[in-house]
Amino acid sequence: MTARGTTPAGAESEEQAARWVRGMFGRIAPRYDLLNHLLSMNVDRYWRARTASAVAHVLKRPDARVLDLCCGTGDLTLAFQRKGPARIFSSDFCHPMLVAASAKTRQARAFEADALALPVADASFDLIAVAFGFRNLANYQRGLAELLRALRPGGVLAILEFSQPPNPVLSRLYDFYSKSILPRVGGLISGSPEAYTYLPESVRKFPGPELLAEQMRETGYTKVRFERLTGGIVALHLGQKPGTDGDFSDF
Repeated sequence: MTARGTTPAGAESEEQAARWVRGMFGRIAPRYDLLNHLLSMNVDRYWRARTASAVAHVLKRPDARVLDLCCGTGDLTLAFQRKGPARIFSSDFCHPMLVAASAKTRQARAFEADALALPVADASFDLIAVAFGFRNLANYQRGLAELLRALRPGGVLAILEFSQPPNPVLSRLYDFYSKSILPRVGGLISGSPEAYTYLPESVRKFPGPELLAEQMRETGYTKVRFERLTGGIVALHLGQKPGTDGDFSDF
């Protein structure tokens, strides 16, 4: 089984899906930070810090080039900046999100781009990280291939993404929260009910950690592994482009 990409209601092609997602994130950008922290009860800060710790060996290198892809309002960039002197770039295909990220992180190295067609040369980055944005790509396999192209030999891909908890009791509680509470609170505060109906639905359609890890291996990544966080509500995936030896720190 291979999951193709996000499928918003009414989207009949990858282009329509991408256009819908870009517009949706543009509408919720002003309240995005508030809702992330509120709806996760601030646990999202831990998830990003955990990601930064897992790739700290790259972030501590002053010569390393790092891309925070689908950066949203820049919280992962901030977590990376706290870890080391690596040169960090931020990118998003939603202009309002990228503007917010640049202001928050004081990030001069920011560019607007589609993750499926990055305007960068082959082998540009030592680390590419995607936090809660990968599941919104219109084609997951193409996304993995494009990120592999943009990584240097030995470079690391980190994907932090929501998942379905494996524990049946926690899974039922999470389903109730995501179907009944999250859309109401998110829709009320953001003014965009359809966004907070789509977002939990996109989590349910997203491939589980085992399937995503399999797709990463099929694309050509090595040393693929994942870690479930907070009971499996979130999973952190890591993989490496074949080349220079290296390993992930604290994982």
